[in-house]
Amino acid sequence: MATGSQIYTCKPGTDGALQWVLKAPDADLHDKKGAVIGHHFAGPSWKHKDGSEITGKASAHVDSPECGFHPVAAGVSNGSHGEGMFAKVTTFKRINTQGGKAPAASECDASKTGTESKSAYSADYYFYAPGK
Repeated sequence: MATGSQIYTCKPGTDGALQWVLKAPDADLHDKKGAVIGHHFAGPSWKHKDGSEITGKASAHVDSPECGFHPVAAGVSNGSHGEGMFAKVTTFKRINTQGGKAPAASECDASKTGTESKSAYSADYYFYAPGK
């Protein structure tokens, strides 16, 4: 499980209008007992406490069946670094995402250009590697 924030920046979007744009996640990864075992950050990247790290790229998403939840997402690893838990990860999946949505569009105006807003979220991440 991951718990933390999604960080948004108020800036012009591709159409030139001001909007909240996702900058990066900032979340701790927890094992089944709740102990912190890693961190999720910009990239998107995940770093395990053993030093191994992956950077991924979303490959698919499906709208969540529950209102207010983020879509279920799946992705592929763009590469890994180090030896350890994430060394051989090739794909990942994010489910049960709660929170993390951008602030209301009306809150991003000229007076807030360049400012950041953090939105608390939690999600379950699954990482997959080829079998032995």
